[in-house]
Amino acid sequence: MADDTNIVAFPGTDVPENKPVKSSGKGSTDMRSELVDQASKVIPEPPVLINLVSRRVKQLNLGRAALVKTDHRMGAADIALVEIIEGKISPDFPEGDHSL
Repeated sequence: MADDTNIVAFPGTDVPENKPVKSSGKGSTDMRSELVDQASKVIPEPPVLINLVSRRVKQLNLGRAALVKTDHRMGAADIALVEIIEGKISPDFPEGDHSL
């Protein structure tokens, strides 16, 4: 008999309402949509935002300290997004060049 408690829902898939859905755990890159919306106001270029979050998540997962106050519910991506929102991290562009 299969253990259905370890099913993780992906966008566009149906999960029965009576089946619990677990997050992917510590170090997860699941992001809260409200944080993405807020961070996209700080960095409006999606490729730049994606790359910055990705790089920071890697750093956090390798043991770098968070630059913002965190709680146990925050994954690495949430921490990276809050750091962007609070102005703790930003893309490093050469002087005068703000393109990819």
